[in-house]
Amino acid sequence: MLVLIPSYQPDERLVRLVADLRGAAPDVHVLVVDDGSGPADRALFDAVDALGATVLTHPENRGKGCALKTGFAHAERHHPGQDVVCADSDGQHSVADVLRVAAALAAQPAGRRACVLGARAFSGPVPARSALGNRVTAWLFLLTTGVRLRDTQTGLRGYPSDLLPWLRTVRGERFEYELNVLLRTAADGLPVEEVEIATIYLERNASSHFRPLADSVRVLAPLLLFSASSLAAFAVDTLALLALHAAAGSLAVSVLGARVLSAWTNFEVNRRLVFRRGRHLPARRAAVRYAVLAGALLGAGYLMLALLTALGLGLLPAKVLTDALLYLLSFQLQRRVVFTPAPGRATRREPARRAGARSG
Repeated sequence: MLVLIPSYQPDERLVRLVADLRGAAPDVHVLVVDDGSGPADRALFDAVDALGATVLTHPENRGKGCALKTGFAHAERHHPGQDVVCADSDGQHSVADVLRVAAALAAQPAGRRACVLGARAFSGPVPARSALGNRVTAWLFLLTTGVRLRDTQTGLRGYPSDLLPWLRTVRGERFEYELNVLLRTAADGLPVEEVEIATIYLERNASSHFRPLADSVRVLAPLLLFSASSLAAFAVDTLALLALHAAAGSLAVSVLGARVLSAWTNFEVNRRLVFRRGRHLPARRAAVRYAVLAGALLGAGYLMLALLTALGLGLLPAKVLTDALLYLLSFQLQRRVVFTPAPGRATRREPARRAGARSG
């Protein structure tokens, strides 16, 4: 097993973590990536090197995502077949928890190995911005992907060795990379396991670079794209209705033609931009699924409206409630069914170019 520690302008806690890891598990390889910390921190990385860790150095700060990808590339080249556990250097992860995640990773069946997340319980004295940021991001992640995770921001993660090439294809150079990894695991149907770890915040997490609002919005991006696609389809439907009615004079023909055009627009935007795995599906197969879903939602919408109005709810609030529920249902079904390749048909992207690094 290899423990990967990305680090930027660390303090003595990095040295203690490496020393404790080497003492508790002498057979574990420790890899530290200095992400452009600069000459002022050189002595700390020299101390880590003296403890037997491998130190890679970025000439300038490139971000946590880049540091992790540099470590993954090194692990592939120099430690093939070994699983990787990623830990932070700021004292939030104890050696016991690092080894707990490593043990959970090693205990998985060979046929379906999962990513392992060290999930914090967020009990005790937790900084308000950290607790709020994690709750918001976890809720948005559930809304966007349909996957429930307790801790979407943890930096303590275990990855099976065969996922290292895949991990280097995930977009992101800085903090957003780890969120993107979780989004890709959900999109690609990869299993994720959570192992409870201690909630440790030192100095009220002053060293954290997490931005609760900006980084939470990144998780919401697919849902926002889906909303924009729906609004674009509505605009196409309205303009086409007016144009066709002016040209043909037939309301029935105009309504049908406008609906077909707007539906096709929505289908193509969702297939190519919102649910990008749909690009790997034959267009005809995805279109059939989309048409079946549209018909089913149309029927469900009628039944819900009839039921709600029969129960005494006004038509307008019944319409708003029905459309809101069907909107979320449509998002999940399009993500999970319409634009998802059948098992065994999904294709992984080619590995990205290896991240550069120089030994320090």
